[in-house]
Amino acid sequence: MSRIGKLPVDIPSGVEVKLEGAKIIFKNGKAQKELDTKDNVKVSIEDNKIIFLPKNEDRQSKAYWGTYRSISYNIILGLTSGFEKKLEINGVGYRAAVKGNVLELNLGFSHPINYDIPKSINISVEKNIITIKGDDKQQVGQVAADIRSFRPPEPYKGKGVKYSDETIIRKAGKTGK
Repeated sequence: MSRIGKLPVDIPSGVEVKLEGAKIIFKNGKAQKELDTKDNVKVSIEDNKIIFLPKNEDRQSKAYWGTYRSISYNIILGLTSGFEKKLEINGVGYRAAVKGNVLELNLGFSHPINYDIPKSINISVEKNIITIKGDDKQQVGQVAADIRSFRPPEPYKGKGVKYSDETIIRKAGKTGK
């Protein structure tokens, strides 16, 4: 039995949920998200709760059961409060700036890196901290990972782009005689 799949998803006030065949449609004001379950799980809405059940008793169906429950919970969480990731830039001369719909990063290369910001993502920069906000957990995490991949932190001086809650294990450098 899936421990996660057994838990019902509460529907908060202000969020409207409809079933259309194998699709679950979530609405919050003007924002709308769809989740296509591809008919892999049984979905029902009762008493402001979404209940998921496996289609069969096979292993694959039980895996989908917990997965779709988690995805729908994250969609509701994104529509109500949103998601946020923070990145920290460490290094002399390393900086970031938002110019229109482009994030410009100076990370020690001979040229600046221009990253096009997706439409549903908001990025703000204060000093050396980049804040990424959005209503899709996967997309916020992917944007953060893309920005971090331009200059991951190195273990000797800790220079680079890292998550704000990430710890870098430092290495000792060479010792001279």
